[in-house]
Amino acid sequence: MIIYNVTVNLDESIHEDWLIWIKEHIPMVLSTGNFTEAKLTRVLVEEDMGGFTYSIQYRAKSRNHLEDYYTNHADALRQDGLKRFADKMLAFRTELEIIDEFSVSFK
Repeated sequence: MIIYNVTVNLDESIHEDWLIWIKEHIPMVLSTGNFTEAKLTRVLVEEDMGGFTYSIQYRAKSRNHLEDYYTNHADALRQDGLKRFADKMLAFRTELEIIDEFSVSFK
């Protein structure tokens, strides 16, 4: 499995509007059928540039599903965010390959 991670730094002036928007955007990304789940997290570090930083982690079904997302959906889905918040946010994307997963069960 592949995690497609989008990290976004936001200017404080758009923080609340962006949070509303991203909670509508994530289901649109999931509706492409290429991902099994998504997690919206806040990065708990103070950036030198200020603002707020978030990470959205989408779990892709496979490398082929991620490639399908890039080819058929990514550009169109990114455009709305760019139009709304372009000069007030900075985003970068990374791909993470899951090697193994571990968990602890408590009794």
